[in-house]
Amino acid sequence: MATRRKPPVKKIKFELTRSGVLGVGVVCFCIFLWMFLLGVWAGQTMLLPPIQDRGIEKQASASGSAKNVPHIEAEAHKKIFKK
Repeated sequence: MATRRKPPVKKIKFELTRSGVLGVGVVCFCIFLWMFLLGVWAGQTMLLPPIQDRGIEKQASASGSAKNVPHIEAEAHKKIFKK
């Protein structure tokens, strides 16, 4: 009985010149830079608290004073207790 022979597997081969490799590197760098900037923008958008009342912001910018704009202040005097 004759043994079956497997058909030869076709191999895919990529060949690039140095300028081709450099071009692929530049394109990958641009894509990664774009994704990084998009991630920073999305992260800042998610971490910043939403503005509850847009009218206060418009009123403060129109009058030139920042009295009505809510803000967070750090505590002036913190005490550290040693045990």
